[in-house]
Amino acid sequence: MLEPIGSAEWPARSLLGTLSPPARQDLLDLGTEVRFDAGAVLLREGDNDRHIFLLVSGFAKVTATVENGETSLLAVRAAGDTVGEMAAMSGAPRSATVTACGPLTARVSQSDELRRLLERRPVISMALTGMVADRLRWANRRRLDFRGYPAKVRLARLLVELAESYGSSRAGGVVIGCRLTQPELATMVGAAETTIHKVLRELRADHLLETGYRSTVVRDLPSLERLADLLPNSSRTH
Repeated sequence: MLEPIGSAEWPARSLLGTLSPPARQDLLDLGTEVRFDAGAVLLREGDNDRHIFLLVSGFAKVTATVENGETSLLAVRAAGDTVGEMAAMSGAPRSATVTACGPLTARVSQSDELRRLLERRPVISMALTGMVADRLRWANRRRLDFRGYPAKVRLARLLVELAESYGSSRAGGVVIGCRLTQPELATMVGAAETTIHKVLRELRADHLLETGYRSTVVRDLPSLERLADLLPNSSRTH
């Protein structure tokens, strides 16, 4: 089973990564610890439950059913992120299903517990609001990408985002610890699966990407950023 990552290692753009150590610990103390195996469903679209998960280790996929009845991958969440906060705060039914990509540890708490903490710790409330706003901006940016860029650039932009948000630097590149299938990548960038297959083959041939059974390795992040038509990470705002 995966162990919780160290306090200094939370992804910078995750909720835990933005908090001060005392506020981070208050959030980590909330609720109780639960563990899930690969493929386990944490939250199910349409359900009316009100709990929220804080991911402590592992990755989860966020999916939803689209108009034609197919399942679309909306996002990936990793340690330091929350899932289920919108339904917990709004009282609306779950808008998506959240599934563990592999072994996953989380803290589960009820909406009233979260509300009490947010009242006591306004800094956490502000950080949570900022995180939700960032997710909405990312979704809007993806919609603009669909109209403004070809599939190869859209995929490169997605891979850069995943590498910078959830990647771990290792010898030979940046490892994205959540293995995404070609159909999932296709839904996230709005392209045909055959197109994604071709683009991945080209990225591997150009030594920008390496794909394995459980992970994806970005071998040359600066070159991938240039392909994605993105400024260097230090110059971009999110």
